[in-house]
Amino acid sequence: MERRNYSKEFKLDAISLVEEQSYTRSEAARSLGIHPSLLGRWLREYREGNTETSFRGKGNSTPEQKEIKRLKSQVKKLEMEKDILKKATVFFAAQTK
Repeated sequence: MERRNYSKEFKLDAISLVEEQSYTRSEAARSLGIHPSLLGRWLREYREGNTETSFRGKGNSTPEQKEIKRLKSQVKKLEMEKDILKKATVFFAAQTK
């Protein structure tokens, strides 16, 4: 079974059925042909977050996720540099004897 992708507009329209038009979550989901738990997740994301970061789509990270990725990369680079310096220290210590 192939996974369906829903546009941000579709998700916001589904949410408006519940939020603005007084549909129950089950009624709205049934009328749209989606599972109620999926609509529930969209509602939770919408209520919890900024609409800018809700429903980002595939591969779009939040600013926090981008910062974490950048910091992990920086840590990896610094660890490699530290290892190189350790090896250089051992090498030069052996040369001076």
